[in-house]
Amino acid sequence: MRLGFAGTPVFACRILEALLQAGYRPAVVYTQPDRPSGRGRKQQPSAVKALAVAQGLPVRQPISLRPTEETAALAAFQLDLLVVAAYGLILPQAILAAPRFGCINVHASLLPRWRGAAPIERAIMAGDSETGVCIMQMERGLDTGPVYLCRPCAITPDTDAPALEARLAVLGGEALLTCLDQLPELRPAPQATEGVTYASKLTRADAHIDWHRPAAAIERQVRALCGRLPPFTAIGAARLSVLEAQALEQPAGAAAGTIVAASSSGIRVACAEGTLNVTLLKLNLGKGQPLQPGDAINGYGGLFAIGTVVGREIADATEQHIP
Repeated sequence: MRLGFAGTPVFACRILEALLQAGYRPAVVYTQPDRPSGRGRKQQPSAVKALAVAQGLPVRQPISLRPTEETAALAAFQLDLLVVAAYGLILPQAILAAPRFGCINVHASLLPRWRGAAPIERAIMAGDSETGVCIMQMERGLDTGPVYLCRPCAITPDTDAPALEARLAVLGGEALLTCLDQLPELRPAPQATEGVTYASKLTRADAHIDWHRPAAAIERQVRALCGRLPPFTAIGAARLSVLEAQALEQPAGAAAGTIVAASSSGIRVACAEGTLNVTLLKLNLGKGQPLQPGDAINGYGGLFAIGTVVGREIADATEQHIP
């Protein structure tokens, strides 16, 4: 079978690795254009591009697949199938129809739950106890196509997004290879019409901590976003990003957002329900490196005085220096 591959982040890179290890060598790899990254804002290739270049695979990086010349370029590869995993660009109908068997997608949820751009993070934020991966035949609708195979995966109370993504990538690779071995005889089944939810794209608003929410909900927010967009709050004139935290059930006995304890074991902040114990953090001060609570207190003790209220607006003069 003559395959093409389209994907961009680490999740997609792991799917491409599974294909290569199984002996499938895509005729072409599509990935998003290089993006500026890091403090120097230098152009960086995607994880998929880095792997494809290392393997000597042809790479294409269009900013859109809508122009007719992109359809012609894909058609010239005479693909039997295009495998898509977290690509990030919309595939128009002409592209979907170009390969002999169309396009299949490795989607990181149990469809029809969490159709859309951020299924892993949304599942954790919602408190789901289970998610999974589906191999889906792509069509015009947003993740609405019929499903070939699904593989479930538990979400435990301490699961964070990077760990879940790694597990789902393994399951996705296994399910994809099973599907490829059985094509074209395998027939996909339509998705259920009930239980549809949408995993909208993550924005900075998703990362803002609202201390008037329960501590358990904020803990899920931290676990969901720690890998890509760590939740943040204002503390004095600085910004505090929460990288790891745990929800404590006991009430704090203080207004939401108030620091009620600060020690090497954690910085405790009152929430609407319970207390959030912050155990790893980062400040937009100094080198901006991850800090254990004890190190943060030793270096910036004045910020963490008991009774301090976090979550107030950050001064504009400080905001422009936030990385």
